[in-house]
Amino acid sequence: MHNYRPAQVLEALGVCCEDEQLYRALLARPEATTTELVADTGWPTARVARHLRSLLTLGLASRTPGRPARFTPAVPEAAVELLALRKQAAIVQARLGASVLTEEFRAKRDAGPFTVISGAAAIAQRFYQAQQSAQSEVLILDKPPYAVLPIEPRRAYGVTYRTIYDMAALGNPAELAAARSAGTSCRMLREVPLKLVVADRRTGLLQTGQEVIELGPSSLLDALLKLFELLWQQATPLTPVSADGPLSVEDQQLLSLAAAGLTDQAIARRIGVAQRTVERRMQRILRALDATTRFQAGLRAGQRGLL
Repeated sequence: MHNYRPAQVLEALGVCCEDEQLYRALLARPEATTTELVADTGWPTARVARHLRSLLTLGLASRTPGRPARFTPAVPEAAVELLALRKQAAIVQARLGASVLTEEFRAKRDAGPFTVISGAAAIAQRFYQAQQSAQSEVLILDKPPYAVLPIEPRRAYGVTYRTIYDMAALGNPAELAAARSAGTSCRMLREVPLKLVVADRRTGLLQTGQEVIELGPSSLLDALLKLFELLWQQATPLTPVSADGPLSVEDQQLLSLAAAGLTDQAIARRIGVAQRTVERRMQRILRALDATTRFQAGLRAGQRGLL
């Protein structure tokens, strides 16, 4: 393990790179002691101990009684299911937080540090100005319907984009491919709770229906930034399409939707095909990835940067 670092596949579930490396080490040596893990990883004892505590908290490992203490890895499929359930609970909590923030905006917009912008032309101009003035970072929560066209990333040196797309915003393979190739850091969420653009963490544009509320530095903007970061941790990464991968763009879209928890019937409605077509394509995906289950296919696609 000293030189080999396998692709991280649990990042979307909130597991950091080093936690996952240690979990893999435990899978390779069940019931290992701290000393054995130090030898396997080449890490200092304090570092191994710190990440063991993290694995215990995440439910990815358990400690056996007796001396010396030994650590057993959780069965991967059960552990991932538990992490996914926690992720879903966090998303529900984030949506509740978004509802509270929206009510605060509506209650205080006449008295607070807000400017209300109406009209498609004025809204489009303000979105354009906000991204043109950005010096370091633009954060976007993107969901339909659109009062104006979605923001196109500005190719400016030093300006980074992080975008969380609602799955409804990626309704066809072309949109999914465009999101992946836009040069931005993109993630996907089953339901994005609101539409938001924040430039340099100082200017926020919150779209509510046919109006946009602009706000400067304030406690409400701070709360929206915290909401964005929470959603970012829960969202599924959209990585660039691998040119030499075994899956087509359409196959990757199907597997991404399945990984987000949609049933075959829901996927069929989303992409506009028959359910039987989805089932056939899923079988082809399993063969292409040499997988026997969808869970295994998801892991292998993640390892290859295809999901």
